[in-house]
Amino acid sequence: MTTSSFLLRNVTVVDGTGAAPVPGQALVVEGRRIAWIGPEDQAPGVAPESVVDGGGGTVLPGLINCHVHLTANGAPDLFAQAAGDTVPLATLRAADSAWTTLHSGVTTVRDCGAADDIVIELAKAIDRGLVPGPRVQAAGRVITMTGGHGHFIGREADGPDEVRKATRAEIKAGAAVIKVMATGGVLTPGVSPTQTALLPEELAVVAQEAHNSGRRVTTHAIGRAGIHNALLAGIDSVEHGFYFDDELLDIAIDQGTFLVPTMLAVDGIVRNGLAAGIPGWVVDKAEAEAQQQRVSFAAAVASGLRIAAGTDAGTPFNGHGQMAQELALMVQHGLSPMQTLVAATSSAAANLGLAHEIGTLEVGKLADLVVVDGDPVADITATGRVVLVAKDGVVQRNELADTGAAVPTAA
Repeated sequence: MTTSSFLLRNVTVVDGTGAAPVPGQALVVEGRRIAWIGPEDQAPGVAPESVVDGGGGTVLPGLINCHVHLTANGAPDLFAQAAGDTVPLATLRAADSAWTTLHSGVTTVRDCGAADDIVIELAKAIDRGLVPGPRVQAAGRVITMTGGHGHFIGREADGPDEVRKATRAEIKAGAAVIKVMATGGVLTPGVSPTQTALLPEELAVVAQEAHNSGRRVTTHAIGRAGIHNALLAGIDSVEHGFYFDDELLDIAIDQGTFLVPTMLAVDGIVRNGLAAGIPGWVVDKAEAEAQQQRVSFAAAVASGLRIAAGTDAGTPFNGHGQMAQELALMVQHGLSPMQTLVAATSSAAANLGLAHEIGTLEVGKLADLVVVDGDPVADITATGRVVLVAKDGVVQRNELADTGAAVPTAA
């Protein structure tokens, strides 16, 4: 891949901080980083062939999806897909998912669980330029109890000593973040979403080992007891969080914990149901929890809990590249469009421990950019009308090519 300088003009800047949109702006990229942002009429001179006309669209930081499963593709039966996959097939699917994700405007993802170190290795391949894709923070195998949720993509462990060893094994394998299961889930047969899984002392060991190694740790947690156990253990973010209440929200806010609500995961199952080939036991569990998810999310929004966007892409009828649909659901159920954009940019970057490099449009930060047709602050669905994507200063998608500008693109 190649990078060089270019100037993006004729755009409104939404910088990811929550600040009001600023029209009539321009932005200069030099190499991998943003070199200048300001009024278009004050932009530094660049060669005409390096000017990109944004067509009056809105430029945002590259979007960040804090919860994906790149080895899955939204098939009706995720459990059967994972059980039947060969490593080569799952690897090819993950690479395809990564390409789709990047071209949708998502330049960074956190993969929250995959078997066989596939996504850990995919992240390396993307970093080395072997295949196109977003920046990937991979959890590797999830840490779960014997027979627990996600055991088919996990390391099963029981008791603090086994759990400690399992966490260290994932760190050794190259996991950039640790994912642990505090409750049961919808997509694993034989478990209830609200049942308590790993115990507080087991979760505390996971958090300790992750933090000792400089990594953050997130937890799948649906039921109240599991969320509480995870908060007591010092987990950094909670995925799904269907049973947050006022007491748990107070604890989470005090600790700076993030919620990644993954609205699309349940929505995809409930909207499609049995007729689409989703196993009945999956549909039953999703339908039983759908209303509680919405109630909990609304309470989290009202409380001011830090929320980071994530879709749980790969679950049934929840394919990759659907971040715009997730953001629309977040607006529908309580967040303002601007709050939702922050959840998908600066808050998501903070949740991944990457706020020093990405998540906002600032001079010196990595040039992860997405230009959309329209004003996403007025209409969040504009995030689905992507016309340009750049990651690390390299343009990966350009629907503005008819402007005549020659811009750096992925080789």
